Amino acid sequence: MGIVTPQTIRRETKKIKVGTIYVGGNTDISVQSMTTTDTKDVSATLNQVQQLESAGCDIVRISTPDMESALALKKIKENVIVPIVADIHFDYRIAIESAKYADKIRINPGNIGSEDKVRQVVNSAKEHGIPIR
Repeated sequence: MGIVTPQTIRRETKKIKVGTIYVGGNTDISVQSMTTTDTKDVSATLNQVQQLESAGCDIVRISTPDMESALALKKIKENVIVPIVADIHFDYRIAIESAKYADKIRINPGNIGSEDKVRQVVNSAKEHGIPIR
Protein backbone atom coordinates (compact mmCIF):
# COMPACT_ATOMS: atom_id res chain seq x y z
CA MET A 1 0.00 0.00 0.00
CA GLY A 2 1.14 3.54 -0.69
CA ILE A 3 2.22 5.97 1.99
CA VAL A 4 0.09 9.04 2.51
CA THR A 5 2.02 11.90 4.05
CA PRO A 6 0.50 15.00 5.64
CA GLN A 7 1.42 16.89 2.46
CA THR A 8 -0.64 14.53 0.29
CA ILE A 9 -3.84 16.18 -0.87
CA ARG A 10 -6.44 13.71 -2.07
CA ARG A 11 -9.60 14.40 -4.00
CA GLU A 12 -12.76 13.08 -2.47
CA THR A 13 -13.76 9.96 -4.42
CA LYS A 14 -16.18 7.08 -4.15
CA LYS A 15 -14.89 3.90 -2.50
CA ILE A 16 -15.23 0.82 -4.72
CA LYS A 17 -14.15 -2.78 -4.41
CA VAL A 18 -11.86 -4.39 -7.01
CA GLY A 19 -11.64 -8.06 -6.11
CA THR A 20 -10.50 -8.02 -2.49
CA ILE A 21 -9.03 -4.49 -2.59
CA TYR A 22 -10.88 -1.26 -1.93
CA VAL A 23 -9.85 1.83 -3.89
CA GLY A 24 -10.98 5.41 -3.59
CA GLY A 25 -12.63 7.11 -0.67
CA ASN A 26 -10.33 7.23 2.33
CA THR A 27 -8.66 3.86 1.65
CA ASP A 28 -4.91 3.45 1.44
CA ILE A 29 -3.45 4.19 -1.97
CA SER A 30 -3.11 0.92 -3.87
CA VAL A 31 -0.16 -0.07 -6.05
CA GLN A 32 -1.25 -0.98 -9.55
CA SER A 33 0.71 -2.17 -12.56
CA MET A 34 0.16 -3.73 -15.96
CA THR A 35 1.55 -6.82 -17.62
CA THR A 36 3.54 -6.51 -20.84
CA THR A 37 3.09 -10.09 -22.02
CA ASP A 38 0.84 -11.42 -24.75
CA THR A 39 -2.21 -12.33 -22.66
CA LYS A 40 -2.84 -15.40 -24.80
CA ASP A 41 0.45 -16.77 -23.44
CA VAL A 42 -1.11 -17.75 -20.12
CA SER A 43 2.12 -19.10 -18.65
CA ALA A 44 4.11 -15.93 -19.35
CA THR A 45 1.28 -13.69 -18.16
CA LEU A 46 0.84 -15.74 -14.97
CA ASN A 47 4.55 -15.52 -14.32
CA GLN A 48 4.51 -11.75 -14.69
CA VAL A 49 1.40 -11.34 -12.51
CA GLN A 50 2.98 -13.48 -9.80
CA GLN A 51 6.18 -11.40 -9.98
CA LEU A 52 4.09 -8.25 -9.56
CA GLU A 53 2.27 -9.83 -6.59
CA SER A 54 5.62 -10.71 -4.99
CA ALA A 55 6.83 -7.14 -5.49
CA GLY A 56 3.81 -5.82 -3.56
CA CYS A 57 1.44 -4.93 -6.37
CA ASP A 58 -2.19 -4.72 -5.19
CA ILE A 59 -4.01 -4.74 -8.56
CA VAL A 60 -2.79 -5.89 -12.01
CA ARG A 61 -4.10 -4.66 -15.35
CA ILE A 62 -3.97 -7.07 -18.28
CA SER A 63 -4.38 -6.06 -21.90
CA THR A 64 -7.31 -7.88 -23.47
CA PRO A 65 -7.18 -7.03 -27.19
CA ASP A 66 -9.06 -10.05 -28.56
CA MET A 67 -11.48 -12.80 -27.58
CA GLU A 68 -8.71 -15.37 -27.06
CA SER A 69 -7.13 -13.03 -24.51
CA ALA A 70 -10.49 -12.59 -22.77
CA LEU A 71 -10.84 -16.37 -22.49
CA ALA A 72 -7.26 -16.63 -21.16
CA LEU A 73 -8.28 -14.41 -18.23
CA LYS A 74 -10.19 -17.35 -16.76
CA LYS A 75 -7.05 -19.48 -16.43
CA ILE A 76 -5.01 -16.51 -15.23
CA LYS A 77 -7.57 -15.52 -12.59
CA GLU A 78 -7.77 -19.09 -11.26
CA ASN A 79 -4.04 -18.99 -10.44
CA VAL A 80 -3.53 -15.59 -8.82
CA ILE A 81 -4.65 -13.81 -5.68
CA VAL A 82 -4.25 -10.20 -6.82
CA PRO A 83 -7.32 -8.58 -8.44
CA ILE A 84 -7.21 -8.51 -12.25
CA VAL A 85 -8.38 -5.61 -14.42
CA ALA A 86 -9.15 -6.41 -18.07
CA ASP A 87 -8.03 -3.50 -20.26
CA ILE A 88 -10.25 -3.46 -23.38
CA HIS A 89 -10.31 -1.27 -26.47
CA PHE A 90 -12.75 -1.20 -29.37
CA ASP A 91 -14.77 -4.44 -29.07
CA TYR A 92 -17.67 -4.53 -26.67
CA ARG A 93 -17.95 -8.32 -27.03
CA ILE A 94 -14.46 -8.70 -25.49
CA ALA A 95 -15.57 -6.54 -22.57
CA ILE A 96 -18.69 -8.65 -22.05
CA GLU A 97 -16.64 -11.87 -22.05
CA SER A 98 -13.93 -10.39 -19.82
CA ALA A 99 -16.51 -9.38 -17.22
CA LYS A 100 -17.02 -13.10 -16.50
CA TYR A 101 -13.42 -13.52 -15.27
CA ALA A 102 -11.89 -10.15 -14.30
CA ASP A 103 -12.40 -8.21 -11.08
CA LYS A 104 -12.85 -4.99 -13.04
CA ILE A 105 -12.99 -3.93 -16.67
CA ARG A 106 -11.39 -0.83 -18.08
CA ILE A 107 -12.90 0.61 -21.24
CA ASN A 108 -13.06 3.88 -23.12
CA PRO A 109 -16.76 4.26 -23.98
CA GLY A 110 -15.80 6.47 -26.92
CA ASN A 111 -14.05 3.62 -28.70
CA ILE A 112 -16.44 0.81 -27.72
CA GLY A 113 -19.10 1.90 -30.20
CA SER A 114 -22.75 2.81 -29.98
CA GLU A 115 -24.62 3.68 -26.83
CA ASP A 116 -26.31 0.27 -27.04
CA LYS A 117 -22.92 -1.52 -27.05
CA VAL A 118 -21.76 0.48 -24.03
CA ARG A 119 -25.04 -0.35 -22.28
CA GLN A 120 -24.46 -4.07 -22.94
CA VAL A 121 -21.01 -3.79 -21.34
CA VAL A 122 -22.46 -1.97 -18.33
CA ASN A 123 -25.17 -4.62 -17.94
CA SER A 124 -22.58 -7.41 -18.11
CA ALA A 125 -20.45 -5.73 -15.43
CA LYS A 126 -23.55 -5.33 -13.23
CA GLU A 127 -24.48 -8.98 -13.79
CA HIS A 128 -21.03 -10.09 -12.65
CA GLY A 129 -20.79 -7.55 -9.82
CA ILE A 130 -17.64 -5.79 -11.04
CA PRO A 131 -16.78 -2.12 -11.49
CA ILE A 132 -15.96 -0.36 -14.76
CA ARG A 133 -13.50 2.42 -15.34
